[in-house]
Amino acid sequence: MTTSRVHITPHMHWDREWYFTTEESRILLVNNMEEIMNRLESDPEYKYYVLDGQTAVLEDYFAIKPENTERVKALVEAGKLIIGPWYSQTDTMQVSGESIVRNMMYGIRDCMKFGDAMKIGYLPDSFSMSSQLPMIYNGFDITRAMFWRGCSERHGTNKTEFLWQSNDGSEVVAQVLPLGYAIGKYLPQDEEGLRARLDKYFPVLEKPSVTKDILLPNGHDQMPIQKDIFEVMDKLREIYPDREFSMSRFEEVFEKVEAARDQLDTIKGEFNDGKYMRVHRTISSTRMDIKLIHAEIENKIVNILEPLASIAWTLGFEYHHGLIEKMWKESMKNHAHDSIGCCCSDKVHAEILNRYILADDMATNLIHFYKRKIVDHMPDREGCDKLAMFNLSPYEREEVVNTTITIRAQEFSIFDENENPVEYFIQDKRQIDPGKVDRQIVHYGNYDPFMEFDIQIKRTVPAMGFTTLHIQGNEKGAVKVAEQKDYLLENEYYRINVNDNGTLTIFDKETEQVFDQALRLEDGSDDGDEYDYSPSRQEWLLYSDEFPVETSIDHQGFQSVANIAFRMNVPANLTEREERTGQNGFVEAQCQVVLKQGSRRIEVRMELDNQADDHRVRVLVPTPFISETVVADNQFGCITRPTNDPAMAVWEEEKWKEAPVPVYQLMNFAALENGKAGMAIMSNGLREFEVIASKGDENRDTFALTLFRGIGVLGKEELLLRPGRPSGIKIPTPDSQVRGKLVCEFTLCGFSGNHIDANIMAQARDNVTQIECYNKIPYNAMKLNVGEQNLPMSFSLLSKQQAGAVLSVLKKAEDEDALIMRVYNPAETGSVSDSISFTQAVSSWKETSMDERVREGDVAPEEFGQIASCQAKTFQIKF
Repeated sequence: MTTSRVHITPHMHWDREWYFTTEESRILLVNNMEEIMNRLESDPEYKYYVLDGQTAVLEDYFAIKPENTERVKALVEAGKLIIGPWYSQTDTMQVSGESIVRNMMYGIRDCMKFGDAMKIGYLPDSFSMSSQLPMIYNGFDITRAMFWRGCSERHGTNKTEFLWQSNDGSEVVAQVLPLGYAIGKYLPQDEEGLRARLDKYFPVLEKPSVTKDILLPNGHDQMPIQKDIFEVMDKLREIYPDREFSMSRFEEVFEKVEAARDQLDTIKGEFNDGKYMRVHRTISSTRMDIKLIHAEIENKIVNILEPLASIAWTLGFEYHHGLIEKMWKESMKNHAHDSIGCCCSDKVHAEILNRYILADDMATNLIHFYKRKIVDHMPDREGCDKLAMFNLSPYEREEVVNTTITIRAQEFSIFDENENPVEYFIQDKRQIDPGKVDRQIVHYGNYDPFMEFDIQIKRTVPAMGFTTLHIQGNEKGAVKVAEQKDYLLENEYYRINVNDNGTLTIFDKETEQVFDQALRLEDGSDDGDEYDYSPSRQEWLLYSDEFPVETSIDHQGFQSVANIAFRMNVPANLTEREERTGQNGFVEAQCQVVLKQGSRRIEVRMELDNQADDHRVRVLVPTPFISETVVADNQFGCITRPTNDPAMAVWEEEKWKEAPVPVYQLMNFAALENGKAGMAIMSNGLREFEVIASKGDENRDTFALTLFRGIGVLGKEELLLRPGRPSGIKIPTPDSQVRGKLVCEFTLCGFSGNHIDANIMAQARDNVTQIECYNKIPYNAMKLNVGEQNLPMSFSLLSKQQAGAVLSVLKKAEDEDALIMRVYNPAETGSVSDSISFTQAVSSWKETSMDERVREGDVAPEEFGQIASCQAKTFQIKF
């Protein structure tokens, strides 16, 4: 009787970088690819080789060996070299939904140049799996998923094959690698060596298998091809005659599993249990400087650049797909688990940061270019400059906008296209050299200075569009005068006291809730490594209210600003903290709290100067809501998690690989609520939080948002919260202490009712999608030819209500003269029906897959139809 069928699949897992650099990896790649191709071309029995599911590997290879393109194409077309579907092996907890979608979209498009992509959601080493992956996979017509980390029987099954569903009902057949992707690496030929390994492995693989079709992946990190694999397989057949051994591709195993579909359990949710394998729940705060620029670029491309480019395209300008793909790919090279997790050497982190700096520079300049092209083609008004304001949300927004204008005058007026004066407030001003504006001015001998004015203005900006104001120099304008108020911040929604200890007491006028002692900083030890936070066994917590604080209030024209400054004296390193021998390090904080007229959002900017090692700093926001659960957004939806994991009481006894600390990821917001009122923290890149008990009991009611953590090693053994071997390797990474200055921004947003009815998801998107401004003056260092100046001063492309579906992206289609719009329902339960209207006549409205292929069936024009819970829908629009 056959005990099991053992499927041996040759592959290599290819971390482009880790403790080694991309270029070191590339040298090995050039060597390994030649061996792989020679064997596939010369040996008909050597049927398959899986190239780690990512096309970035091929991109790296062809940069050196472009002459082998046709060889690779022939092997892919023959089904022997298996590539894709990803561009890079993405992490699924640190990166946004659009990042995951683009990763697969660009990966599949790369694959199609060679043949076809592997239709498996293959992520063999990513840390945890997002609950939304089945929905994303189905968006690419992928119905199979393979991964390793995060599973335990707590999810509802003890089997390695099951049906995995997202909230909307999307489903994939999941195949878990219970012992990882490398158990078949370097298989020996001798019986003793094989038994030493496989006598332990086979029971673990076979017991939880529904079909007894088990995987023995023959590969490892950067592993060259195993030349004697057939000799090894002959020995395996001799040693284990009750088992069948064959060289297979992963698809053959899935066919067996799908044939037993009626025996499979159905599972929902994310996989982030560290019981049997490490998932590194607290990796979201490693190298926070890199994490912050990563999130900034995601938001900049998706929320600002792509919709702005779409507006420009509808107005007749080119949509620069090539430039946008380049910046996406520069970013996505960093989205692999080790790279975005920032568990790498300092040298590799420098490469990661440089890629982000390049992508950010590209995105920033292309945004500026599109704004300039649009405003350049508006009619000029003699003697006047322009101030254009761009709203990239799908509904009208009236907000206080802070911007800078440049003018050759000491005073100016602002008025709209109907000659109505516009009130503004001057926050600051400074003289600048004309050469900074345009070096040609100085070249021709004109040295008259320019003035830069930082101003505030409150305007209504049309949905997904722009409005333009005129600026007249040397003319007195409607300058707003700041009102003198008491020592507090106040608007229509809040009354905020700045306490003597540097914290805030926030009174929500609408809900009558009080949030006391908000913004207290907590400093504690970090005895962990780049993978995991772990406190010292001799913890010493320090708080910002234990130190002297300087506070001031600045009431400006359309907003009030609280300035809070303090210096926390903290232990200089772990030794000093554990031995309590001193506080010779410090964290200096310059905090600004901004409350704008008419805004529900309390904006916080903390500029931190860290001069200490081996510690973690969090900001605490107590709430009156004692809760057993907390909601946060993930990719295209929300997820509710427990504020305290009950396994924390038994994890050591049960020998978990790491403690199930209730530290979680968010994309843009997390909220505590009681059904009548709530408080949301909206993040500008800070993506790690915990809900803790403010009074030291079991009543969890306080947000703890991680600002940064500093550690000095890549890997470390025997952590308090992660016993055993090091993760990674033990090498010093002093840059991961994150010494120096770091700017952290986040927003507090109280709300009435629940987070869905209060449209918190849409507000969180607005929080990272500020009104963009462009000040057109007669000078510019870089010249552009201007065509007919016939564009309107105000424009709106489309409009929908804020409630209902949330806009994910608006972009031009990759291969059609059409726009692509993706929206989603953020609610975890219940569907939503929604629609949108365009200002131009829509000639074609089609639903598409996530890779923009038109789906069959008619859809009512400008209607989204019923959108299921946490479901994303994509539409193609032609005018």
